Amino acid sequence: MSAADFLLSPAVQKLMQVVYAAPDQWLSSKELTQRTKLAPDVLASTLEHLVRSGILASQTLQADQPPAFKTDPSFVFYRELRSIALKSFAAAEPIRAMLRAKFKDSVVRAFILGEDDNNVVELVVVHGAVTPDEAAMTAACTKLSKSLHRHLQVHVVSANRLSAPARHDALVHRLAAASTFEIVAPGDTKARLPAERLGLLQSAKKKLAALSR
Repeated sequence: MSAADFLLSPAVQKLMQVVYAAPDQWLSSKELTQRTKLAPDVLASTLEHLVRSGILASQTLQADQPPAFKTDPSFVFYRELRSIALKSFAAAEPIRAMLRAKFKDSVVRAFILGEDDNNVVELVVVHGAVTPDEAAMTAACTKLSKSLHRHLQVHVVSANRLSAPARHDALVHRLAAASTFEIVAPGDTKARLPAERLGLLQSAKKKLAALSR
């Protein structure tokens, strides 16, 4: 198995999803088994490989206890791997799947703005003609947060807000930041765009054309 194949294996993804959600926290094998749901032998072999590769650090916190594990920020590709995890299995893919399954009639686009130092993932959900039910969105994101071991901070905005952003609309302007990436693109769902707003001049021309017929 190549290094790339190993990094893409389900066991590694489940483990890295957990450890990158709490990069400064030492976790025992028991805690990792509970959070990842991996079989003990699979977890043990995966931990051994990641420690040997320098991706994880291990330390015996108490003499009579087995070692604990955490991410190793000194690993040369630490930031790159954490970014890959965020943009794929650790956040983007599960969030995309949830939105496309539960809100396919309302969500037209979605973006992840990034992840802060407290491992809070900031999400922008763009709705079309139909606004997603607030209670349903809150419940779905809360449930997903538990499985991702990350808190989701969600902003729900209309597609009209993106089509004509106000000069001081900080949230919309943040969508152009380098750290932002799109996880649901136009056409990925069945949601319809809202009717375009006609400007005053366009509206007047349309009315005059109707009267002249």
